[in-house]
Amino acid sequence: MSIFIGQLIGFAVIAFIIIKWVVPPVKGLMAKQQEAIRVALAESAEAAKKLADADDMHAKALAAAKAESTKVTDEASQDSERISAQLAEQAGTEAERIKTQGAQQVQLMRQQLIRQLRTGLGSESVAKADALVRAHVAEPAAQAATVDRFLAELDQMAPSAVVIDTAATAKLRAASRESLAAVAGKFDSVASGLDADGLSTLADDLTSVAKLLLSEAALARHLAEPTDEAAPKVRLLDTVLSDKVGAAALDVLRTAVSQRWSTESNLVDAIEHTARLALLKRAETTGEVDEVEDQLFRFGRLLDAEPKLSALLSDYTAPADGRVALLNKVLGSNASGNGTAAALLTQTVGLLRGERADEAVIDLAELAVARRGEVVAHVTAAADLTDAQRTRLSEVLTRIYGHPVSVQLHVDPELLGGLSITVGDEVIDGSISSRLAAAATQLPD
Repeated sequence: MSIFIGQLIGFAVIAFIIIKWVVPPVKGLMAKQQEAIRVALAESAEAAKKLADADDMHAKALAAAKAESTKVTDEASQDSERISAQLAEQAGTEAERIKTQGAQQVQLMRQQLIRQLRTGLGSESVAKADALVRAHVAEPAAQAATVDRFLAELDQMAPSAVVIDTAATAKLRAASRESLAAVAGKFDSVASGLDADGLSTLADDLTSVAKLLLSEAALARHLAEPTDEAAPKVRLLDTVLSDKVGAAALDVLRTAVSQRWSTESNLVDAIEHTARLALLKRAETTGEVDEVEDQLFRFGRLLDAEPKLSALLSDYTAPADGRVALLNKVLGSNASGNGTAAALLTQTVGLLRGERADEAVIDLAELAVARRGEVVAHVTAAADLTDAQRTRLSEVLTRIYGHPVSVQLHVDPELLGGLSITVGDEVIDGSISSRLAAAATQLPD
């Protein structure tokens, strides 16, 4: 029994301890656990709700996406159809452009090919014609026939209205032309009473005065000054030159300074021109006119063939004595030289002041021809002309220009045949080489 009671008391103590110190914490733990479970359940319910909401939103989004996808698909299909139509239209337009451009390119290539063929054929034709012509005119008779045919054509030409002028008057203005005519008239009056020596002296005096005026610009300016009263200029001339030149030269110079000149250089031009006339008059007096003309033209052609010699003689910046010495050296190598021609050339070279020597010599030769009332025709031929051809050419040109014509012939084998004629500023080109050249230039580019 005691054991029972003891066990009961122990049980009661244990129960008391459990109730006093164990049960409260357990209850607290249980309450906390229950609260945590309630919170978890609440959160689970909230999560379930959110999940349901998310499912709804997902379903709605899926439906919207499907609707948008359907819309995008429809729009894409429409855009695809529109783009396809545009591309098809552009492709058609581009194809038409390429087709047109291709046709134009083909036409252009065709035209270029035709032009090349024509050019090649034309060039070959001209080259063949050139070879045939050269072979044909290699025979003297055939070459002479080309000249005769040209003369026949020339014979049918209408009269020309060209006016031939000398170099001395071509560059003068109206007032100076009238003054030169007065000086030339005075020269004719004075020269009519002079012999060959007197004319030589007159030419030398006038040349010396021309050189003096070129070196003394102030004196030239005073003597050429346009005034209504010429007496003071005549007195000045007499004071300076009365014991320096002969009476004939002084008489001509008095007339020259009494005239009205457009520029002071024209007075020097007139004196130089008159000095030339004096030598040409001497040639007439001694019967050397033809020989002088021939020598002058020959020397002109020499200068034309020797440009270096012409340049040296034309260098008017060099001392005149040196240029004249070079001229005399060249003339001295020609044993058949004419004295009057040499004097004219010396005079011309010594008074050069800007013009070229070759042009000045040709002008001098033409003055010699014009002095006899003739016109100079510079004729170029492939070969020398026969006497009959020269005579016929001179007669035909005389009829055309209304003046006697002096023919100066130059031979150039490159002309092949026919003639090239220059009279003043007028050129009549009937050479075969020019016709072949014209045929070549007319070929299509």
